[in-house]
Amino acid sequence: MQNTRLNNLVDFLWTRLGLWFANPWRRLSMILISFLFGFLVGQALCTTAGTGQEWILSGILIIFTEAVNRLIYSVKFSKGQLNQTVDRVSWLADLVNSFKIGLVYSMYLEAFKLGS
Repeated sequence: MQNTRLNNLVDFLWTRLGLWFANPWRRLSMILISFLFGFLVGQALCTTAGTGQEWILSGILIIFTEAVNRLIYSVKFSKGQLNQTVDRVSWLADLVNSFKIGLVYSMYLEAFKLGS
């Protein structure tokens, strides 16, 4: 890729964002916010999809969660290996994974509420 101004700007912003997430408290707070946002989205999707009985949305959610699981828990992405690519996107992967966990957790809670 050419070293253009836009490319330099994106690299600079990505690096600064990675350094901002290097602080453990900021990283933990963003992971918690991502989890809670996933929980909120899951509650909203269950409410809207449950009233319309939309099975396509359920299939899309299953595909999303399985794709995130495959990405996060694959051998290439394991944190045991020291790889620059893993270090560079590990904070983004943690945010997406915590969003997915919040989404799935809210789906389970909705299922328990409907079952009782």
